[in-house]
Amino acid sequence: MERRRLILRSVFKQYSNIIISSMIEELERQTLKRKRLWTRQWLLRRDERGHSALLLKELATEDPGEYRVTMRMSTAQFDILLEKVAPAIQRQDTNMRSAIPAKIKLEVTLSFLATGSSYRMLSHVFGVSKPAISKFIPEVLDEIYNQLSDYMKVPATEDEWKKIERGFNTRWNFPGAHGAIDGKHICIQAPPDCGSDYFNYKGSNSIVLMAVVDDDYCFIYANIGANGRCSDGGVFQNCSIFRDLENNMLPNNGFFVGDDAFPLKLYLLKPYKHSPLTYEQKIFNYRLSRARRIVENAFGILASRFRIFRTSISTNLTVTDRIVRTTCTIHNWLRKTSRTYLTTRCVDYENLETGEIIPGLWRDANFDLQNVQPVGSNHSSRMARQLRERYTNYFVNEGAVSWQSRMIY
Repeated sequence: MERRRLILRSVFKQYSNIIISSMIEELERQTLKRKRLWTRQWLLRRDERGHSALLLKELATEDPGEYRVTMRMSTAQFDILLEKVAPAIQRQDTNMRSAIPAKIKLEVTLSFLATGSSYRMLSHVFGVSKPAISKFIPEVLDEIYNQLSDYMKVPATEDEWKKIERGFNTRWNFPGAHGAIDGKHICIQAPPDCGSDYFNYKGSNSIVLMAVVDDDYCFIYANIGANGRCSDGGVFQNCSIFRDLENNMLPNNGFFVGDDAFPLKLYLLKPYKHSPLTYEQKIFNYRLSRARRIVENAFGILASRFRIFRTSISTNLTVTDRIVRTTCTIHNWLRKTSRTYLTTRCVDYENLETGEIIPGLWRDANFDLQNVQPVGSNHSSRMARQLRERYTNYFVNEGAVSWQSRMIY
């Protein structure tokens, strides 16, 4: 009995020594790993050799125009935005390391949106670790949206809707229009274990951005995240704005204008489709296209300014939603506060003498976001058809403009 007890004690002691030794080795390995990561010399030289300390600083002082091209905003606008977001994104220094400055966090985030560069590339350029970038970019996106959210919201009062309607009437010669609606695919890398849920008709994976734009190229509504496979009414009818429109959201019998992908409704006018079209129907289609073109240009400007939309976005879906929402908001903010963000040549414009439509500069990049398939039923009510017919007659009578016939031949 005593012999057995001694043997068990010896075996227990051996196993204890093995376990303790393994634990010590693991602790040493983790400590070495942390030490190796925390002391990468090129990261420590960020303040001397990083993108913020060198190129961006030089551009800000020596070439403001190129700075604007690089960051998609002027130095003054960057400073305003930094002042807004810094209190929420700046962290305190610790005994172990200095916190990444809010300025660099904002520069990295704006560069990510402007170029679509990978986190690894941004890490090398700015001298910030990839794990840190993946952590703070979503935080910065959230805070930008929080600070600028007043620049993208659905009108809450009748007067706000009337202001948009007046703009469509005076600028685009389409009275009664309260917005232009369209949907686009945002290309993404397929999420894990999603099967074909996000696989769209173009052969890529995507989510859908359904948006409404006012008379001045600003987004007033954006529904983000429907999977790219959705079609045949699923996208539009699952948007919150669909339910609001069905419940008479628009005042004074107002409506949106859309393309043939949308259903004809009392609150949504679309072009005539079936050929041959009469002269009156061609005029209506031109007038509607003139008003609807503004949403196409808003999407085009968004994708040309923020080239992350030219890539297959690789972040998780939650961050992708934040990217889309925040870029729409920045677009609106810059449109309303900057004279140089969107000039006449940036967007499509008409030569009313020759009947020629001059493409906006955003089309030079030969890139456009993918259109959605038809998003609603082709069946329309008699009252909706009558509304379109009334506008068809109006546009060739008291509502005619002098140049319209030149635009259809």
